[in-house]
Amino acid sequence: MSGTGPIRVIPLGGLGEIGLNCLVLEYGQAAMLIDCGLMFPEHYMLGVDVVIPDVSYLRELGDRLLGIAITHGHEDHIGALPYVLRQVDVPVYAPPMAHGLVREKLKEHRLLDTARLEVFRPGEEFDLGPFHVDPIHMTHSIVDTVALAIGTPLGTVLHTGDFKLDQTPIDGRASDLPRLAEYGSRGVLLLLSDSTCAENGGHTPSERSVRGGLDLAFRETQGKVFFSTFSSHVHRIRQVIELSQAHGRKVAIVGRSFQNSIRIAGELGHLPLVPGLFVEPEDIADLPPERVTVLTSGSQGEAMSALTRISMDDHKVKMTQGDAVILSSRFIPGNERVIMGMVNHMVRRGARVYHHETAPVHVSGHASQEELKLMLRLTRPRYFVPVHGEYRHLVRHRALACEVGIDPDDTFVVENGNVFEVGPDGAAIVGEISAGRVLVDGKGIGDVADIVLRDRRHLAQDGVVLAILGISQKTGEIISGPDLIGRGLGGEEEIQGHFEQARGLVLEGLQALAAESRTDSHEVTEAVRKTLKRYFSKALERRPVILPFVMEM
Repeated sequence: MSGTGPIRVIPLGGLGEIGLNCLVLEYGQAAMLIDCGLMFPEHYMLGVDVVIPDVSYLRELGDRLLGIAITHGHEDHIGALPYVLRQVDVPVYAPPMAHGLVREKLKEHRLLDTARLEVFRPGEEFDLGPFHVDPIHMTHSIVDTVALAIGTPLGTVLHTGDFKLDQTPIDGRASDLPRLAEYGSRGVLLLLSDSTCAENGGHTPSERSVRGGLDLAFRETQGKVFFSTFSSHVHRIRQVIELSQAHGRKVAIVGRSFQNSIRIAGELGHLPLVPGLFVEPEDIADLPPERVTVLTSGSQGEAMSALTRISMDDHKVKMTQGDAVILSSRFIPGNERVIMGMVNHMVRRGARVYHHETAPVHVSGHASQEELKLMLRLTRPRYFVPVHGEYRHLVRHRALACEVGIDPDDTFVVENGNVFEVGPDGAAIVGEISAGRVLVDGKGIGDVADIVLRDRRHLAQDGVVLAILGISQKTGEIISGPDLIGRGLGGEEEIQGHFEQARGLVLEGLQALAAESRTDSHEVTEAVRKTLKRYFSKALERRPVILPFVMEM
C-alpha cells in the first residue's frame, strides 16, 4: 500500500433497499460515482412517477467529482441520470448496452447534446484522477454487465455490480473468474458485493435453464404467444426469438421500450435480427394465430402498459381463445395483486398464462449463496461491505463472509448516508451525510420529498375533490354518480358549475373505456383521477387532491 490517506465509501442509495443504486468513492480531493439508479414509487407515494437518490452531496463535491461509472443498463442503475446530470456536469462511462440505453434516455429528456458519454468494454481500462478503473465481464440478466476493479493509491476496491456466476450463458461469455482470481492473488483491499439474493441457498440456475419451459409453452399453444419480461433482458428475448423462428412464428414488438432495447441489442450484435422474421403489430390480424409471437411490455401489470390494455380488450392487438401469455419475470413485491388482476383478465380472454409460480419460465439474474461465497474466496478481500439489498440481505451476506473465513471485525453493514473509511490502520463507519429519497412528480423534482407535506400543501392551497360513483362489477355499467364533493376550491355557486362540466367529462372518459376495463376499480379510479386533475388544472389553474371512491355493485 503506497497511499496514506483513507478511501471513503458513501452510498447514496441501494444499501437497505432494492433499487436506487448509487455509491460515491473518494480518495483525497477526488471522487467518482458508481451507478446512478432510480426506484419505482411504493403504493403510498400517490402521484409520484419515480424515486431518485438525494444527490445534494454530489453538488457539495463540486469539481472534485470526476465522473460516473456505470456497471450495467438496468433502470435501478442508470434511471436517475437524466435528473442528476442536470445538477452535476460530469462524464458518464458505460458498457455498450448501457451506453445505448442511456443515450435513448437522455435524448427523451433533451439532454443528449450536452451530455458527455464514453463507452468502454471489459478490459478497456481508464483513469478518473487517482482511480484506475478496470471493467471485468460478469453475467447478469442484461448483456454487457461489468464489475469494476478500481485501483487507488491505497489498494484495489472491487465493486461486483449486479451479477450471477452463470457457467452456461446464452452468448457463451461466462463471468471472468480468472480475472477476479488474479485480483485476489494481488490483494483486494475492499470488496463491495451484490446482496440481492443473499438469502437464497445453492446456486442461481443458468439463464439457459428456462429454455425448456419456454419451449413447452410454445409447443402447447395453438394460438398467439404473448411474451413479456423486462425489455432489457436481451438473453431472454433472444431465446424467445429463436423459439419463434423454430416454431414458424413471426415476431411483433409492441411497446417503445421493447423496440428500443431490441434495436440497440441488434446493433451491438446481441440479437439475431433475421430478415423477414419481424412484422408490424397491425399485421398480426392478417396472420394465422399459431404463426405469431408478440413481445410486449407490462409484465408487472402497469396500469397503462400494452399488456394490461391487451388483457382488457382495449388495444388494437387482440387476445383470444387459445392464446398463451408468458410472464417471464419475478413479481416485484407489492405488485402481486395488480398482476393477478391482469392475469384474471387474460384468462377471461381465453388465454393460458405461464408465470414463475406455475412454470419454469424465469430465473434470477442475481447470485445465490454459493456464488457469493465463491466471489469472496476468489477475491480474498481485506475488508468486506455487502451492497445492493434490503437490510436483511446485507446482514445475511455479511454472515456468509464470516462463514468463508473473513474476520467479523473486517466486515461491515453500511447503510445509505454512512461514511465508511478504509485507511492504513483499519476500517470503520466514521460519520454520516445527508442521503435519502427524492420524489419526482412530473416536472417537479424534490418538491414532493415528504408525501404527507405534499398532501397537506395541496389541501391548504388547492383543496380536495371527492368523486363517488357506483359501477356494476359484472358489466361495468355506471349505476350511480359521479357525485363530486369539494372543499377549499372557491364559492359554492361557481364550483357547482365546474362540477357539472367535470361530471360530463368523467362520464365521457369512462364510456371511452372498454366495458371490461370499467369492471376494474383500479382502472376506473385512475381514469377518474386523470380526467379531474386535467380539468381543474385547466379550468381553475389548481391541482386539488383528487380522491375517487368507486363502489362495486
